[in-house]
Amino acid sequence: MFITLEGPEGSGKTSHIAPLVDYLRAQGHKIFATREPGGTSIGEQIREVIHNLKNTDMHPRTETLLYQSARAQIVEQLIRPKLSDGFIVLCDRYADSTIAYQGYGHRQDLDQVRSLVTYATGGLVPDVTILLDLDVEVGLQRKQKENEWNRLDAYDLAFHKRVRTGYLELAHQEPGRWVIVDANQVWQLVQDALRKVIEEKLK
Repeated sequence: MFITLEGPEGSGKTSHIAPLVDYLRAQGHKIFATREPGGTSIGEQIREVIHNLKNTDMHPRTETLLYQSARAQIVEQLIRPKLSDGFIVLCDRYADSTIAYQGYGHRQDLDQVRSLVTYATGGLVPDVTILLDLDVEVGLQRKQKENEWNRLDAYDLAFHKRVRTGYLELAHQEPGRWVIVDANQVWQLVQDALRKVIEEKLK
């Protein structure tokens, strides 16, 4: 099973992955966790370029294509092989991030963005996508406190609101794949909700 965590900035995806992995392994599941962009040596190098605050001149199309490059690499190098080996793959962000950020956020043509995503992933779609949803102002405040500010975080508030709207629309369009978890709750309640969702899907 291929499970992805999505959400706007500061929604807590990264902080929840490791505890989720520990919990699921304790339940006897074979788990592999990774992140996007990154996960591979090539992907981590691309991540540095995309997130670098110095790269303010980056065009949205450049940003979109860089994400697809990192994604193509991780799908072929890690995700597909791990799925073939019987692992449950848990990924911090995946293709839906591009639809939300580069599509809705940057207001690029959604059909064109989707075509790029399909090409980069080779058509690999998650079995389950969990949206950690929260108010964007709250999320950005969390990111500032965590001292993990990157180039995308620095986009204006209107951009981040469009991203959240995009995520909610995606979840509405595919209710069979998406599950929404309220990330405004305290951390442990969110973790408990994530465990419950995944356990139910694994059954």
